[in-house]
Amino acid sequence: MPDQTFILNGKRVTVDVADDVRLLWVLRDRLGVTGPKYGCGLRVCRACTSHLNGEAFNPCAVQVKDIGPDDEVTTIEGLADTVDTALHPMQEAWLENDVAQCGYCQPGQIMAAVDLVRRARAEGRDITEADLDAIRNVCRCGTYHRIREAIQEGARRMG
Repeated sequence: MPDQTFILNGKRVTVDVADDVRLLWVLRDRLGVTGPKYGCGLRVCRACTSHLNGEAFNPCAVQVKDIGPDDEVTTIEGLADTVDTALHPMQEAWLENDVAQCGYCQPGQIMAAVDLVRRARAEGRDITEADLDAIRNVCRCGTYHRIREAIQEGARRMG
């Protein structure tokens, strides 16, 4: 099997795995990163949402061969390191708004929210209701109202 090399949460990693293995399984089964969850494998539930080079993506739908040696994959485990604090401001907002019930989708929800805020800020604008409506991560417990509140609070905290 070929070696696959990329940057994971700020550290270069190399794994010996077949090209066609989905990145989610490399993260979870080979590298022990369990924040991104498996839900559907089809990029529908988005429980695995992580960041690739700073943008949200779903590793369940990406083969490891499509990740290059200079690509940076950030999972919920490495999110706080991107702001050099104990918790990312979005994670703090999540806790303050008591969003999680079962918690299964929360890592993916938070990663999608951070990406949303970053994109809106890059466009020079605030988060809108339409932006919140566009997030398609599935929450089995239905805490969407608290998720929306936490995203708005997290956006304020992210400056």
